[in-house]
Amino acid sequence: MSDLPERGGIALRAFVPNAITALALCFGLTGVRFAISGDWALSLASIVGAGVLDGFDGRIARLLRAQSRFGAELDSLSDNIAFGTAPALVIFLWSLQDAPRFGWIAALALAVCCALRLARFNARIDVDDQPHKSAGFNTGVPAPVGAGLAFVPLYLWLISGNDLFRQWQLMMPWTLFIAMLMISSVPTYTWSSIRIRRGWRLFALAGVALLGAALLNEPWVTLLAISALYLAMLPFSIASYGRVKQRRATVAARAPAEVAPSTP
Repeated sequence: MSDLPERGGIALRAFVPNAITALALCFGLTGVRFAISGDWALSLASIVGAGVLDGFDGRIARLLRAQSRFGAELDSLSDNIAFGTAPALVIFLWSLQDAPRFGWIAALALAVCCALRLARFNARIDVDDQPHKSAGFNTGVPAPVGAGLAFVPLYLWLISGNDLFRQWQLMMPWTLFIAMLMISSVPTYTWSSIRIRRGWRLFALAGVALLGAALLNEPWVTLLAISALYLAMLPFSIASYGRVKQRRATVAARAPAEVAPSTP
């Protein structure tokens, strides 16, 4: 047996995903900093960057086999700040501070509903009976998507320069609508629920490449189009889950008849 002491510390592969999560948190808060100085495009870009990083940290953790309870808790806290608190402050500074009474309440609704959604997700993480998750669907709109959807009037303002989209009379009901979507029980598509046919793989790869180019050249138009597409897909996700639920009910009804012993 070797007399050398065992090396302590954390393996680098376990550190990388958590570092990405912390960086996403910093991006989200930096969006608030730019909003305070009135740099709305940079503010929006910072929060979008946080969303991109959030899409990678979990996948990298699974790839490196570095999942941990600490990482899960850090990811949840980062999401709450980057996609709940930061967007709420940006929207308040951009529009809702002009509302005479309830502008701050509407901004708080977005932040609180994001926190409630994440708390619901954490509370159910070890629960076996999750109909939406087991069928490949989310329950409600995910936090990063909710933040992106909340900024739709801001996209329109950056594209057109029309101050109509900045009016609190439009922004307040839209913010409340997105907040309700986040804590709703509406089944929404996940990446795992999307299947690409073999014959469409090259077209899909070309589409991703073109999407990346569009985000670099016309980010606000592209994000607006993605948001519109996501909202348009909600009725289809509800219908898809309804079909899955019906198939499961049919299988469950047939199972007792198949296992019942035959009478002599």
